[in-house]
Amino acid sequence: MPIVDHTALPSLDRLKEEGVCVLTPERAANQDIRELHVGLLNMMPDAALAATERQFFRLVGESNPIAQFYVHPFTLPQLARSGKAQAHIDNYYEPFDKIRADGLDALIITGANVEGPELSNQPFWEPLIEVIDWAAENVTSTLCSCLATHAVLQFRYRQKRRPQPDKIWGVFPHRVVDLAHPLVNDVNTRFDVPHSRWNAVERDQFDAAGLRVLVESEQVGVHLATSPDGFRFVFFQGHPEYDTISLIKEFKREAMRYATGEVPDFPPFVANYFNTNQKAMICEYRLRLEEALAGGQAIPEFPENLLVSRLDNTWHDTAEAVVGNWMGLVYQVTNSDRRIPFMDGVDPENPLGL
Repeated sequence: MPIVDHTALPSLDRLKEEGVCVLTPERAANQDIRELHVGLLNMMPDAALAATERQFFRLVGESNPIAQFYVHPFTLPQLARSGKAQAHIDNYYEPFDKIRADGLDALIITGANVEGPELSNQPFWEPLIEVIDWAAENVTSTLCSCLATHAVLQFRYRQKRRPQPDKIWGVFPHRVVDLAHPLVNDVNTRFDVPHSRWNAVERDQFDAAGLRVLVESEQVGVHLATSPDGFRFVFFQGHPEYDTISLIKEFKREAMRYATGEVPDFPPFVANYFNTNQKAMICEYRLRLEEALAGGQAIPEFPENLLVSRLDNTWHDTAEAVVGNWMGLVYQVTNSDRRIPFMDGVDPENPLGL
């Protein structure tokens, strides 16, 4: 699906450098292709703001080439930002009032960092509810990622996420458990998905809410599910949008938090992500770090470049296929004037005829 460069967003330039198809508005105007307008509610912290843009836009841009894709990033003003991040938002993001007035065909809502266990106490809680309630009535389909999934499960289905004894952190195998749903058409029946979270909505909670589970893991539970109608809301608990290096960036950040005394323990290995040689490098680095800390010396440089060169990506192709199926369904519904749930002739409980 070609992305249309209708904004000065720097992430679009980065995608062009990577080889993702990005059309100028002039080229887009000369093509007789249906346009889709997709919003990205980006709630990620400052350090991940631009990377999250690229990750989701890349997945959509590499998906089904049946429409032109106009991206509309926005965020919530209740999220605290640095001056640099706020300047990025002011320059390149749209206000929600404009998004609401202009309308969207599809919406992606990212995760977010939170303080404390209770989601309803977060400063973005009420504004997020406002966005999702609007999307439920006005957007063909909304894809929720990680914490956004937990938030929707809590305030729309009364299922609160459950704290886990250990962080769910790694790349885990999953299986398709509902082969009939078009979101998993032509998708491998077993594939990997990265996860990074301390909480989970578990299978019994999805079942209690009447949601449709499509993909789950024996190790870390449900990854992909939908609202009862099969399409209006799509839920990810993992992070299929992650870059190959995303988890190593997280690991390095946690290692530096230990080095500076912010946390008491050096981070555990990210599950199913590092090979034996990489683990040996990390153990050697930890020894040098401990020696430096004990001797009051400078913190040694983390061997990020050596580790990155040996990483494998075992999830992106499947993530691209699932998002491609999602965008194809959005195109199918919007192109036939069957918007969910309020267009005549559409069963709001089963808009895809599943």
